[in-house]
Amino acid sequence: MSALRTLDGERLVIGHLFADLLNLYGDRGNIATIARRAEWRGATVEVRRIGADDAALIESVDLVFIGGGQDAQQVAVASGLERIGGAVTEAVGRGASLLAVCGGYQNLGHRYRSDLVGELAGPGLLDVSTDAPVGAPRNVGGVVIELEEGSPIVALGRASAAAAGFAGAERRLVGFENHSGRTSLGTGARPLGRVLVGHGNNDADGGEGLIAYPGEGGLAGLRIGTYLHGPLLPRNPHLADYLIATALSRRGARAAPADLTLGPLPDAAEWRAHAAFEARWRGEWAARGTTRLGRLRERVQSLVGF
Repeated sequence: MSALRTLDGERLVIGHLFADLLNLYGDRGNIATIARRAEWRGATVEVRRIGADDAALIESVDLVFIGGGQDAQQVAVASGLERIGGAVTEAVGRGASLLAVCGGYQNLGHRYRSDLVGELAGPGLLDVSTDAPVGAPRNVGGVVIELEEGSPIVALGRASAAAAGFAGAERRLVGFENHSGRTSLGTGARPLGRVLVGHGNNDADGGEGLIAYPGEGGLAGLRIGTYLHGPLLPRNPHLADYLIATALSRRGARAAPADLTLGPLPDAAEWRAHAAFEARWRGEWAARGTTRLGRLRERVQSLVGF
């Protein structure tokens, strides 16, 4: 592993897509977390608010963020993506990292369909499709997911979690979900993690979100889509740092994302928040006697009438 370094003299440009439309779920907290963690290490950060007429502003961004909203806002975003989606895809193709949360996750897939808004086509930057059936119960509550052992997110967070007294917590991400969409991944697409507590993409296949690592699918940039908000990044410093590291690799500031390390930060408060959230929602689900198998059984029984 390479030596830990600060980010003195480095520059990070964040593009916040449709900030005025998709801002329900603490999305500004995600932007603030990325900016502060980079600045604390000495980087200069610029945040650009990018709308449908701002394709030129995307060309030089290092990290693209899009948040969540309601159906009415998603219609407007889908229209905006018809004009700017190509520029976003090109930026990620050149190496910009992407984090898409909730409604943004749905909008950047192949399609989103609900009886309220009909079918909205997306740019397919994320290999997912979403349906929101009439009468489908909303998936609401805390979520805990487990990352693959070999995940670079895990590797980047291992020393930080151990130093804070929470060794092993880097294997998990926590956040809050509130959605009626049922999202299906394309063939060969990889979920961000395995659901331990909560519902995730569709409450059936055990996965939450999507991750495509740099270079996969012919695009040089990292792509992450997820239903986790609340906001997501303050309680998951290892994910925030991985987004920073991959974004900076676009400028040649690092050799390759898999080899990246960042100067350490005093993250005890972040890991305490992570652990407290996980403990609360594990306890909540245990008190309900709720398991994934139990929830599926209840839904099947309700459908067949016994």
